[in-house]
Amino acid sequence: MNRPPRASDVAALAGVSRSAVSRAFTDGASVAPETRDRIMAAAEELGYRVNHLARSLKEAAPSKLVALVVSDMDHSLRARLVDLLARGLVAGGFRPFLLPWSQGDDPRQLIDMMLNYNVSGAIVTSDTPPEEISHQCARFGVPLVLVNKAPVDARAARVVQDTDAAGRMAAHLLREAGCRRVLYAGQARASFTIDERRRAFEAELGALGMTLAGQVTGPSQNHAGGLIAAEQYLAARHDVDGVHCANDFLALGFIDGLRRAGLPAHDWPALVGCDDIAEAAWPAFDLTTIRQDPGLLANACLDGLADRIAHPANQPELQVLPVAAVRRATTRKTNID
Repeated sequence: MNRPPRASDVAALAGVSRSAVSRAFTDGASVAPETRDRIMAAAEELGYRVNHLARSLKEAAPSKLVALVVSDMDHSLRARLVDLLARGLVAGGFRPFLLPWSQGDDPRQLIDMMLNYNVSGAIVTSDTPPEEISHQCARFGVPLVLVNKAPVDARAARVVQDTDAAGRMAAHLLREAGCRRVLYAGQARASFTIDERRRAFEAELGALGMTLAGQVTGPSQNHAGGLIAAEQYLAARHDVDGVHCANDFLALGFIDGLRRAGLPAHDWPALVGCDDIAEAAWPAFDLTTIRQDPGLLANACLDGLADRIAHPANQPELQVLPVAAVRRATTRKTNID
C-alpha cells in the first residue's frame, strides 16, 4: 500500500464488517472470540494500529493523553521527575506528551494543544507557568496537577515539598558545621519553592543566633548562575563561613566558580544546597544538601491526577512531601579537594 492501512482494509482481509473491526479494538465491546482472532491476525499482517487520537477527537471521551508542561530540562531533578511521570502514566494506560515552556512563550499555544487534543489531564512542572494555563484548564474541566507551584486555582491539585522544613534544615546544617555568618546564593528570577525555602532559612538563622551577611545571585538556578554567584562572592570578599545555595544545580556552579578562581578548598566556606540531584553525590562535589525524593514526588502527582479525573467536583488536597538532610563533605571541617 502507498498509505497506512485502514480499518476497512482489515475488514476486507478478515471477511468481516467495518463495525466488527471497530468493536474488536474497543475495550468491553461485544465480538465473538473467533471473529476477534481473525481481525487481530489481519491487523497484524497489515500493520494496522488504531489512531486513538483521531478516535478521541471524534468522541466525547478524553483521549487518555496527559500533557506534561515542563521547562529547564537541563536540570537533572526535573528530567528525572519527567521520566518517572511519563513511565507512571504509561503504566496507568495514559499517553504522555511533552509541552515545553519557557519564559516569554505564548501560553495560548499550549492551551490550544491541550484542548484540541481533548487531554485527560495535565501536570505542570515548569518553574513559573503562567496563571492562564491553570485558569483555562479549570474553565474547560481539564484535571490539573501543579508541582512545587504557588496556588493559582482552587480546582488544581498541588504537590509541594515541605519548604519550611527544607529552609530550617539548611540553617541547622550550617550551624552544625560551626558557621555563624552565612551568605545566601540564589537566582534573580522568582521561584515559589526557592523563595519559600529562603524565608524559612532566614527565619531559622535568627532563631539560631546566626547572621545573614549578604546574598549573591545568578540569573537562573543553574550551573551558569552558580558561576556568576561565585564571582560576586569572590569580588565582594564576603566575610562568611557558610553559604546556602538555592539548589544543587546552582551550588555545583558555585563550587566550580571557586575552583576556577584558584581558591584552595580549605579556604572555602561550608556549602549546603537543596534537591539532592545525582551530581551532588559525585566525588568532584560531594555536596551537603536537602533531599526531595523524585519518586515520591512523581507518585504523589500521579495520585493527584487520578483523584482529579475520578472526582472532578471534589476540592483537591494539598500534598506536602517530606525532605531529609544529606550530610556530605562540603559541611565537614575538611572540605573536598
